[in-house]
Amino acid sequence: MQHPAVPEPAHTRTRPIHWVATAAALAGVIAASSLLQPDAATAVQEGRPRVDARKAPGPAPDPADVKLPLDCGPVGVRVVQEASGDLDGDGTPETVAVARCDTGMGTPPSGVYVLTRAGAEAAPRVIATLVEPKDRLNVTDLTVRGGTVLATLLGYSSSEVPNCCPDERKRTTWTWHEGRFISADTGRALSA
Repeated sequence: MQHPAVPEPAHTRTRPIHWVATAAALAGVIAASSLLQPDAATAVQEGRPRVDARKAPGPAPDPADVKLPLDCGPVGVRVVQEASGDLDGDGTPETVAVARCDTGMGTPPSGVYVLTRAGAEAAPRVIATLVEPKDRLNVTDLTVRGGTVLATLLGYSSSEVPNCCPDERKRTTWTWHEGRFISADTGRALSA
C-alpha cells in the first residue's frame, strides 16, 4: 500500500464531536418543523362547495328526532332502515330514512326522507322526499356510498297485485345535483 505524500485532511475523519453536532442540528430541524404547520387543506372538487377542514362535522341526524311527513293516524311511524353520509358535499352528514306506518301486519308502503341539520346543535329537519308512500313502493337494501343513495324499490305491475306480494323490483340511485336530488335507475327493472 502506498502512502500519500500529503497528510489526510482533518475533516475526513469523524470524531465524536461531529456526531454530536449532527444530532443537535437534526433535533433543531425536527423541533422547528413541529412548530411550523401548513394551513388546513381546502381542496374542493369542481361543483362542490368549499369545506373548512378545521370544523368538525356534527353527528348525522337521528330520524327519531324528526317528525316525518307520513300520516299514519293512531298507529304511528316506524323507521325501518337508515343510512348516513355527506350527500351534498358540505362536510356535514345527512341521514336517509326509510319509514312506514307501524301497522303490525301487512306491508304498508315506504317513504324515503333525507334529513339534515344546519349545525351540530341545530334540530334536524327533512330536506327531501325521495319516495312518497302514495307511490305504493317498498324500499329495501338502502345504502349511502360516496354521496349517492342506493336502494331497491319493490312495486306492483297493477292495482290488482296484493300489497303482500310486490311483483316488480328495480335498483335506483339518487345523487345531489344543483340543489336537488336526481333519480337514476341503475338498470332495467329486475323480476321479483
